[in-house]
Amino acid sequence: MLTEWAAEGRVYLACGATDMRKSVDGLAALVQEQFQLDPFSPCLFVFCNRQRDKLKILQWDHNGFWVHYRRLERGRFQWPSDDAGGTIVVSRRQLRWLLDGLSIFQRQAHPRVEAQTVI
Repeated sequence: MLTEWAAEGRVYLACGATDMRKSVDGLAALVQEQFQLDPFSPCLFVFCNRQRDKLKILQWDHNGFWVHYRRLERGRFQWPSDDAGGTIVVSRRQLRWLLDGLSIFQRQAHPRVEAQTVI
C-alpha cells in the first residue's frame, strides 16, 4: 500500500525530532497548523523521534488515515536537523535511502537521466 501510494504525491520530512506519542490526530494537526500543509492531500508526511530510531508516516487514503510505524533494532536514521526549518520535500528514492539508513544526499548515486529517445 505505501509503495503504490507514494507514487502519487510528495514526500515531506518533518525536520528535527517529533514526539512519537502523537498518533493520527496529533500528527495531522502538526501537518496542518505547524507546517501549513493539507494532511488530506496525496502526500506522505514523515516524522522521526529524538533518538532517530523510530519513524511514523502519516498518509490519507480515501476515507481515513494510515500511520505507518518503523522501529530500528540497531542503528539510526540519518535524519535532517531542525536547521532546515519545518519540512523538506524529498523524492521517493531519497525516502528509500533514508529508510535503508543512508543519507538523503547520496553523492555516489547515479543521477536521474531524462532520456527522450532510444536511438
